[in-house]
Amino acid sequence: MHGLQFGLSQPQTHYWIHRLLPVLQRARADLNMTPEREGEHVAPSELVNEHAPDRLIDGSERRRQRPQDAITQRAHCSGKKKAPTDKNIIRVNEHTGKVVYLSPPVEGKTHDKRAADEAEIAFPTSATRGKDTGFQGYEPEGVVTGQPKKSPKVRSSAVAIEYSIGCSPARA
Repeated sequence: MHGLQFGLSQPQTHYWIHRLLPVLQRARADLNMTPEREGEHVAPSELVNEHAPDRLIDGSERRRQRPQDAITQRAHCSGKKKAPTDKNIIRVNEHTGKVVYLSPPVEGKTHDKRAADEAEIAFPTSATRGKDTGFQGYEPEGVVTGQPKKSPKVRSSAVAIEYSIGCSPARA
């Protein structure tokens, strides 16, 4: 895909990616913009405490090559992407948009909350954290968490649609 965007052949693209990736990694390190990879190093990180201690947490899946072993195939198939996946837990500073933490990859079938528990992420005191439904029940000590709720307007329109198509709310 990169080659198509820049009019390069596959070998040229491969050459330039491997030539420029170390330069990008060094530049990010020099600017202190590399995300933490160890959960216990997150709390004192400069990226975390930049502007405000508000962070968002989410699980992100990405496709991977299909394993040949049947047991490994089941572990990597989450059912969401209809393909084998690996999952990472990502924390983002809400105000700067910078990635603060990137967990090691786990099998795609692993639940977001379980992956976050296993990562043992350290949170600064008096931090607030936004989360989605995949992290329901994940309440680290000393952290105020918030989960978005559906607005009553959206909920009432969904009920109106159910009634108009003849579906009762009890069965929905």
